Amino acid sequence: MCPTCCAAPLVALLACWPLPAAGGEEKAPLLALERAVEAAVKKAEPSVVCILVSRSELYCRFEHRPRPAMAEGVSGQLGGFDRPRFPPGPWHKDEERWKLLKSLDLSDPDNTPESYGSGVVLDRSGLILTNAHVVRGATKVFVRLPGGAGSYADIHALDTRSDLAVLRLIDRPANLQPITLGNGDRARKGQFVLSLANPFAAGFHDGSPTASWGIIGNLRRRSPGYTSEGDRSKLSLHQFGTLIQTDARLNPGCSGGALMNLEGELIGLTTAKAALTGVETPGGFAIPMNASLRRIIDVLKRGEEVEYGFLGARFEPAQRDGARIAQIIKRSGAERAGLSPGDSLVSIGGMKVRHFDDVFLALGLNLAGSTVEVERVRDGGTEKVSVTLSKYYLPLPFIASQRPPARGGLRVDHASVYVQRVGGEHPEGIPDGVLIREIVPGSAADKARLQPDRIITHVNGRRVHSPAEYLQEMARAKDEVELTLLEGGNSKRVTLPLP
Repeated sequence: MCPTCCAAPLVALLACWPLPAAGGEEKAPLLALERAVEAAVKKAEPSVVCILVSRSELYCRFEHRPRPAMAEGVSGQLGGFDRPRFPPGPWHKDEERWKLLKSLDLSDPDNTPESYGSGVVLDRSGLILTNAHVVRGATKVFVRLPGGAGSYADIHALDTRSDLAVLRLIDRPANLQPITLGNGDRARKGQFVLSLANPFAAGFHDGSPTASWGIIGNLRRRSPGYTSEGDRSKLSLHQFGTLIQTDARLNPGCSGGALMNLEGELIGLTTAKAALTGVETPGGFAIPMNASLRRIIDVLKRGEEVEYGFLGARFEPAQRDGARIAQIIKRSGAERAGLSPGDSLVSIGGMKVRHFDDVFLALGLNLAGSTVEVERVRDGGTEKVSVTLSKYYLPLPFIASQRPPARGGLRVDHASVYVQRVGGEHPEGIPDGVLIREIVPGSAADKARLQPDRIITHVNGRRVHSPAEYLQEMARAKDEVELTLLEGGNSKRVTLPLP
């Protein structure tokens, strides 16, 4: 056996291919492959960026602002960095102060970043896609493009469950080149793939990504950390089996890089985090750019919160060849579709269900408000029904720069969230209304002593069934608004002045 066959498959192919001493037809396929690889790398390279991250507290001290917190819906506005404009600090020598400020300037190519990763350009407006774990907890982010141009960036939106984040460049460089999106649904085992990323921050000086190649080793792999016990609402989608496994070399720093086909199209976003096993490994994983994940990316591009689908059913554990329903929540999409305890679900949205964990993945790849086709087995017969999903409750932090307005000083959420919280059971199932999610301190709602987790059923006497209907009615209100709240089975009316 050729000793190089333990290397990446394309390298082995090139090394083992019989070549004549001088040219010949046998060399033509290899030259064609080489040209295809070169063309794909050249096409995608301008779209792959290096992301430099700092989590230092010093920025917040200099700028007299609190440290950004990874809480619900917190702003991701991190801002830029201008060394000369900072006020003098408590340092005795100007030289010491200058060195410190210089070390905080991520735009300086001579500085070694505290943390780093990769990303891809989504569009010419300055949106960059990366992994959420690359920028989680950041106090400053700088994006450097191939060639050295770059910009500080804000976190436009971040979703912990999908481990995806979209950054927005503050000073957008000219001639940004978006990466070409491929069809991740067509990824297949054994397919040749290329990767472009920044391993070990090799490209933080000039932003030039490193190319690698290999094949797709497997599909629908789980990321490490999965356990069949515990709270599944705190797990990422990828722990239920979404990832592309590849033997292309992906080391630390490659998170957020491009996994491409030979046409230079993005079919996956590489994630070195999933590959970490305590020792260096020759391969890694990528989040597939399939239709389901692209729907999530579209939400993040708008700067909004990703709202995942909730069926309204609880399942028996340790089942195989389907997921058997143990309980149906009243007024849920499952009940309206006619699902019942004892039904076994064998597919959701075209995805086969072999274990009840597959339900979490299938529903997690569909968003709240969408309608999915569910195939159930009842009394030995199979039937397909359509279910409209409500919102799944996730106790995970997110960032959304575009949040619904808090007119009157409150924001609301889907009522389905209420029944999923600990102690949130309601005798009638999902309440008919919307859930108070947030009260703005000092607002009219705060002065009226409204509290989170209360149900609003009417706005100015009109029934509201969803946050969208609530916002519509609030927009119609003039100088004040009357809210009807459900408390202990009784109705209570509260009038709020509006600005």
